Amino acid sequence: MDHRAETRDFLTTRRARITPAQAGLPAYGTSRRVPGLRREETAMLAGVSVDYYTRLERGNLSGVSDSVLDALVRALQLNEAERDHLYDLARQANAGPRARATRRRTTADLRPAVQQLLDAMTGAPAYVRNGRLDILGANHLGRAVFAPAFEKATGRPNLARFVFLDPASQDFYRDWEQLAEDVVALLRGEAGRNPYDKDLTDLVGELSTRSDRFRTWWAAHDVRLHRSGVKRLHHPLVGDLSLAYESMTLVTDQGLQLNAYSAQPGSPDQDALDLIASWAASPTTAKEQR
Repeated sequence: MDHRAETRDFLTTRRARITPAQAGLPAYGTSRRVPGLRREETAMLAGVSVDYYTRLERGNLSGVSDSVLDALVRALQLNEAERDHLYDLARQANAGPRARATRRRTTADLRPAVQQLLDAMTGAPAYVRNGRLDILGANHLGRAVFAPAFEKATGRPNLARFVFLDPASQDFYRDWEQLAEDVVALLRGEAGRNPYDKDLTDLVGELSTRSDRFRTWWAAHDVRLHRSGVKRLHHPLVGDLSLAYESMTLVTDQGLQLNAYSAQPGSPDQDALDLIASWAASPTTAKEQR
């Protein structure tokens, strides 16, 4: 990833979305060459000089202080995910050659103890993914619920490839467009945390080449947190299915998240989940999933 270009485009797109009225500034006249704040307005709101802000927006975050970053967060009205992304960009800009050489490395494989934990979660579909959205491990129910993502995968399934390159994903995810935007935002956040990850760069390049929608959303530089919510699926066995999910960081394993899903007890969704669990536990299905 081009770190300076990443920083420039992120700050530019954040500035462009805020109108003077939203920032509490008077709008003089009706003609503005930019859709959002001007650089000088942003600099004033952040309490820095126009020259200094211009330097930052050109992608040079070298030496920037936390107080200036916090001022930018307020001026650009960044949310929590965007604030974290800005700090990640600044951290990379200020890392020395030795720090870049020993860059953040995502845990490559799933520890046996984590797989044992997944297997013990018999009533909840669950899987562990990394920041590139590779699925490193899952329990039987997780494989059964998310069967369409596993079916055509060669090697480890990747949720981003499934969402953007497999037409089956648009039938499987009932809120496909929202989920696809979330996938792009998750990858954008990972790029800020780990810009030297060649596998991530290759994945983004592949998706940008093969998917017009991915390329368009990638250019928006949006980042989001994805900690909890509801997934609305259309499962090939039971039809429509809505599951609550929680995404939990595995503290011991760098860059890994455990996603677990559940249904409301006594609901039709729980009945459907029980049916999938029964199907997944059958000897024939268990053999197919190995």
